[in-house]
Amino acid sequence: MGNYLGVTKEQQEEMKHVLNIQSTDDLYRDIPDSIFQKEGTDLKEGLSQLEVIKIMKQKAATNTIYASCYRGAGAYRHFIPPIVDLIAQKESFVTSYTPYQPEISQGILQIIFEFQTLICMLTGMDVSNASVYDGATAAAEAIAMCVEKQKKHVLISETINPEVKMVLKNYEFAFGIELEFIPEKNGKTDLHALPSLITENTACIYVESPNFFGILEDLDTYSTLVKEKGIKSILGVNPMSLGILKSPSVYGIDIVVGEGQPLGIPLSYGGPYLGFMATKQELVRKLPGRIVGETIDHDGKRAFVLTLQAREQHIRREKASSNICSNQALCALRASVYLSVVGPNGFRQVSNSCAANAHYLAEEMFKIHGFYRGYPGEFFHEFVSVSQIPSNDIIAKLEEHHILAPLPLSENKLLWCVTEVNQKEEMDFVLSLLKEVSEDGIAI
Repeated sequence: MGNYLGVTKEQQEEMKHVLNIQSTDDLYRDIPDSIFQKEGTDLKEGLSQLEVIKIMKQKAATNTIYASCYRGAGAYRHFIPPIVDLIAQKESFVTSYTPYQPEISQGILQIIFEFQTLICMLTGMDVSNASVYDGATAAAEAIAMCVEKQKKHVLISETINPEVKMVLKNYEFAFGIELEFIPEKNGKTDLHALPSLITENTACIYVESPNFFGILEDLDTYSTLVKEKGIKSILGVNPMSLGILKSPSVYGIDIVVGEGQPLGIPLSYGGPYLGFMATKQELVRKLPGRIVGETIDHDGKRAFVLTLQAREQHIRREKASSNICSNQALCALRASVYLSVVGPNGFRQVSNSCAANAHYLAEEMFKIHGFYRGYPGEFFHEFVSVSQIPSNDIIAKLEEHHILAPLPLSENKLLWCVTEVNQKEEMDFVLSLLKEVSEDGIAI
């Protein structure tokens, strides 16, 4: 049995010394003061449940409800058919967990198996695992699959999501990996600089397409360079883009990863989300977590088993290639239900609508005086604008009308995101607001 007693005062002081902090308040120093509530709640003691609910509803009424959204950068607002919630909220799914005798739970195993199958269909790869915690974790775990004792040099594109970069840097410290970044040029990975960065110790290269700026990378050149050097290629993708873009397998990519949130998972204030991983057959034993396989039972009926698994008692501490020993089963279920409900044609339509809406907004925006395209090249449903008007002025104007503004990248750059839920009428309204800002604004 574990010891669940709290740590002693001496142990707390020792931990603060190791962490180089003066007090436990320092653990929260990265939280902005504007949202950090230091004084506690103003609830009185002894209130009834009815009274507390009334107070909380009053507080909730002060929240800003955005009528529309133009921010993405890794978390995307899509239409989720109501049947996805209806199925995923069934008690048998919400409370399900793979037991230590997994074959006794055929239902949850089939859910995972269907999820793996759908991810393989999306990516064109041979095998997928049961999911990991999020897209950033998937990218880091893919790198861990590739590194070896003599090959710990890893090349990462500067154009990937900054939050993924942070997770990769954490893994760099933990795994003793040597990370080096491929420079960015005009919003894309500078592939001309890539050959000079590759060494005999390079294990793999990680690139995202669409990248953080929404631009599609030159995957033909990327895959050719990697194959010539005989190193592993990892590609991060937005799964929604795969409805209209070529499958990563077409380029000969070794490992495909991504954030599965666009597949029927709500924004939910940033999580829980879903990391997916898919690879070639020869790398199947290096995939972290668990993999469900299909077989037949003694009666010849279809059955599911945990073909590969990584449980707590199997982990070999520092010798283990991964500490992932679970999966995001409920999120994987939502993704599977979503993909099943929309079907291949519906999924393609959603992808087309995202791209068409984004290109419409971009084309009309760059007709407005003072707004310019941030980076050249093809994009899916995100793009960068450069303006003579300060980014904060544009954001303030949009938020006056309860519109969640694009992500500010700098004093004059904004990262816009458009999906199928952004209708032409609301985009035209946004364009009219931008025209007002352009006419009234002060150049930087």
